[in-house]
Amino acid sequence: MLNIPDAFTRECVALEVDTSFASRRVTGVLDRAIAVRGAPRTIRSDNGPESTSRHFIAWARDRGIELLHLQPGKPMQNGRLESPNGKLRDEFVSIRWFPSLFEARRQAKAWRLDYNEVRPHSSLGYRTPEQFARQAASDLSSAEWRKAPHTPAPSSTHPSPLSIGVEG
Repeated sequence: MLNIPDAFTRECVALEVDTSFASRRVTGVLDRAIAVRGAPRTIRSDNGPESTSRHFIAWARDRGIELLHLQPGKPMQNGRLESPNGKLRDEFVSIRWFPSLFEARRQAKAWRLDYNEVRPHSSLGYRTPEQFARQAASDLSSAEWRKAPHTPAPSSTHPSPLSIGVEG
């Protein structure tokens, strides 16, 4: 499973299920996320082959995205990723049976929607990530509008850092 959480809103930006994730597949998922949300300033990941390949590094450089790789054996350097990955393992992977790849993808989509839109998170003041992101966008829009009332208020927050986690 490829899990891509937003470090600020705690949203699960993408959750992909497959038999493996080469760097080209990861960048394809990230390109789709960027098309919807905008490019992040940074991406933090472990040192897996999908995030240390020449293709992935060139992809990030071409988009002006800074890559932050964790030191080997130091998962707490990315504690914000470890929490969503732990929830993914405990609430999804460990308690379900997937008779097929299609079924695993279907269940992952349902879990992601529940995680983002239904279940409140204590770290977000008991709001869902979607509610938190909407409020942050509104707050940012209001602040920017007051600074420059002659320009239209933006419709979303500035892109925040993403993390990449591959659970195998």
